[in-house]
Amino acid sequence: MLHINDLTYRIGGRVLFDKATAGIPAGHKVGIVGRNGTGKTTLLRLMLGDLPPDDGSFSWPKTSRIGGVAQEAPGGPQSLIETVLAADKERETLLKEAETASDPHRIAEIQLRLSDIGAHSAPARAAQILSGLGFSEEAQQRPCSEFSGGWRMRVALASVLFTAPEILLLDEPTNYLDLEGTLWLESFLAGYPHTVLIVSHDRDLLNKCVGAILHLSEGRLTLYAGGYDDFEAARREKQSLQLKLKKKQDDARRHMEAFVERFRAKASKATQAQSRLKALAKLQPIAAEMENEVVPFRFPSPQGKLGNPLIRLEDASVGYDADKPVLRRLNLRLDMDDRIGLLGANGNGKSTLAKLLCGRMEPTDG
Repeated sequence: MLHINDLTYRIGGRVLFDKATAGIPAGHKVGIVGRNGTGKTTLLRLMLGDLPPDDGSFSWPKTSRIGGVAQEAPGGPQSLIETVLAADKERETLLKEAETASDPHRIAEIQLRLSDIGAHSAPARAAQILSGLGFSEEAQQRPCSEFSGGWRMRVALASVLFTAPEILLLDEPTNYLDLEGTLWLESFLAGYPHTVLIVSHDRDLLNKCVGAILHLSEGRLTLYAGGYDDFEAARREKQSLQLKLKKKQDDARRHMEAFVERFRAKASKATQAQSRLKALAKLQPIAAEMENEVVPFRFPSPQGKLGNPLIRLEDASVGYDADKPVLRRLNLRLDMDDRIGLLGANGNGKSTLAKLLCGRMEPTDG
């Protein structure tokens, strides 16, 4: 079981965690949610040991490994498959030792341990993970240095998934994934056999892949059973109950204050008035759990309705080099009431099409 014990942490004079405590049973998949800036990523960094807490501690079984995605994307001449395989340090060390070991007893130990950790099937597992995250068999043999930062972050994600730590920490894992990669990750996490903690704003991911939500608010941690929708319903119910209790307490307080004010000077009621004064002093106020203020988005309405079609593309091409268009033979019509989702693998030209539609790029043809 993973325990967070009276965690306190301050940054820039602001308290992010104030004696926060939570317990997560082994094998549970938990989504960490909270307003931006409340400390979700900081919590993961504290657990990984990248930051020292001001007070409190974390505890989990000594045999359990904890792992998260590297903050820096891998680079260099190593191929993608070699980079992922190298993430399993124990396997890499044992394979090197097996090449030079001469003691028969030690050789047997090495081979037994390699068998226990599935070392010989590791290349196939690594390739399967890379394929799920969008890398073709050919791409897996190319050096990391040939890929952009976003693609290399996928390799970093593949590396930690390949090592399969008993406590897996993921911070916005879908940020660098397209739809296909996100769907694959959802399936992978659903079948992951160990504990997972996920920081994410992806509501679908938190509904499909986790069985509990750890809510970070006002420096405290509260664990809710179920996915994100279950958490939202439970929190609304809790807020409603707290508001009712607070109103009931406020009414009782006003009643006692009115009694004291009215009968304090009256000898026959003085004892009762003093009794109510003592009760008021002991009355602990109930703090209603309220939503933090959120700045809304406001989109102005057009003064007049435009005619259809808003945009029409006929055999259009667009690209950053006139001789090598990213998109060609585009035929598309957009009308006032259209609501269109734009899908496609990374690098297929979704952003380029958006730039064309909003006038930031001009068609090179059509």
